[in-house]
Amino acid sequence: MRSGSPLWKTALRGRVEELRAEVAGVDPDDFARAVDREMRWRFDAVLTGLERYRSHPYRRSLADPPTVWSEGPARLLDYGAGRGGKGGGGGRPVLFVPSLINRHYILDLSENCSLMRWMAGRGIRPLLLDWGSTGPLERRFTLTDFVAGRLERALNAVLEFGERPALVGYCMGGLLTTALAQRRPRDIAGLALLATPWDFHADNAAAAKRTAAALAPFEPALDSWGELPIDAIQALFAMQDPLQMANKFTKFARMDPDGEPARRFVALEDWVNDGVTLPAAVARDCLTGWYGRNDTANGRWLIAGEAVDPRRLRPPTLVMIPEKDRIVPPRSARALAEAVPGACICNPHLGHVGMIVSAGAAALVWEPLADWLCNLE
Repeated sequence: MRSGSPLWKTALRGRVEELRAEVAGVDPDDFARAVDREMRWRFDAVLTGLERYRSHPYRRSLADPPTVWSEGPARLLDYGAGRGGKGGGGGRPVLFVPSLINRHYILDLSENCSLMRWMAGRGIRPLLLDWGSTGPLERRFTLTDFVAGRLERALNAVLEFGERPALVGYCMGGLLTTALAQRRPRDIAGLALLATPWDFHADNAAAAKRTAAALAPFEPALDSWGELPIDAIQALFAMQDPLQMANKFTKFARMDPDGEPARRFVALEDWVNDGVTLPAAVARDCLTGWYGRNDTANGRWLIAGEAVDPRRLRPPTLVMIPEKDRIVPPRSARALAEAVPGACICNPHLGHVGMIVSAGAAALVWEPLADWLCNLE
C-alpha cells in the first residue's frame, strides 16, 4: 500500500492527477465494470496456471548417483563415482552443501538442468550432501549438531578420497560451510559461497524483524512437535514477496504445456513445494537469532561455543552475489564478502534460484565457479 500511495510517495502525485484527468470523462459504471473485468481476468489466469501445473505430466525421474556416506537420513551423493574410487582419479572432490530448508536436488533438478552433472563433465568430482528429512533424532538437533557433527563427518568421508576438497555452500548452506571452514581450515582447499546471507539487517532491518516476529504464532507447534512445519516455512517465504505466486502462475498459464520452459517451471515448482521441516532449535536460531537479532553480523552466532567470524577464514574464498536476489538481498551477502580476507566477488545478473537453474546460469555462474574450482592449488 505504501509503495503506491501518494500520501507516502509524493513523487506519484503528478501521475495521480494525470490518472484523475483521464477518468474524469468516463462513466463511473463503465469504469467499475472495466475494473471488474480486469480483476476477473487476473484471477482466472492465476487459477488456470495453478490447474495446469497440478495436471502437468512431468515428474522428476533422475536416478541418484552412488551414496558414499550416510548418517541417519543424511547421505553423500557422488556424481563423479564413475571416474575413480576413493583415493584416486575423478578430479578434485568438491563438497556441495545446500540449505537445510529445501531439498538438495535443486542442484540436480532435471536431465537438462543439473549443476552436479555438468560439473562432473568438467573434470570435477562433485559430492552433494542430501540432509534428508527431519526424524526423531534430528528434532533435537541444534545448528552445532548439524555443523560440528553431521557436516564435519561428511567432510571426513570426503577426505578419505585422499585430496583436500573445496566446499560450495548455497544459501543457508553457505552459512554452514562458513562455520565449517573456520573449524577445519587445514582440511579445505577453497570455499565458494553462493547467495549466502550474513548481515540480515543490511537491506531492511524492519522487514527482517517482522520475519522473526512471524515465528511467534508457531511456537506451540515448535514445543509440541519439535519442528517448524513445512506450511509455516512456505508462509514465511511467501511474506517476502506476496505477489510472486500470482505472477508466476499467470506467466505459466501462457506457456505451451509441451515446451521445455513449461517442464522446467513444473520441475522447479515441484522442488519449491517439496520442503523439509526445521528442528525447533534451528528454526529459533535462524528466525529469532539471524533475522531478529542479526547474530551473524553482530558476532553472536555460535557453533560449539565459538563465534563464527568470517574475518578468520583462511582458505581461498569465492563469493557469488546474484544482483536480482529477492530472498537474500545483495547487501546482506556483500557484508560477508567484505569480511572474508581476500575474497573474490562475482555478481551474476540473476536471481536467488535463477543463479542455479535459469537459462543464464551456465554462462554466468556454472562456468565461473568451475574455472575457480579448477584453479585452486
